[in-house]
Amino acid sequence: MNCMIFPQIYPRFTLAFRELSTRLGLQISALEADHISLRCHQNTTAERWRRGFEQCGELLSENIINGRPICLFKLHEPVCVEHWRFSVIELPWPGEKRYPHEGWEHIEIVLPGEPETLNARALALLSDEGLVSRG
Repeated sequence: MNCMIFPQIYPRFTLAFRELSTRLGLQISALEADHISLRCHQNTTAERWRRGFEQCGELLSENIINGRPICLFKLHEPVCVEHWRFSVIELPWPGEKRYPHEGWEHIEIVLPGEPETLNARALALLSDEGLVSRG
């Protein structure tokens, strides 16, 4: 397996990300992102993806969080989404929840500043229309 098993997932993820950021009025170009994360439904899928990431990167960490393994990998070649180039991938093993799809799940955005002001800084990034939109 190589890291090219995932590109077919990019269009759906990228489209959903664009639609969400547009609906919220979120200007993503100035935002710094830390990593991108996957979601899978079965332990066997997580194990297969882990073997693949070990071939095209290195394991940075493996921890048990909320009772399940979560691995971070540093890839030799980054994954590109929008203007970001991700060299760090988060691979959590499945938990109790079931989701409609497997694949790319989220991008983790960095909002520098004090923890006490995080909520206000995050809300300030959204347009007025985004703050009142449903869904």
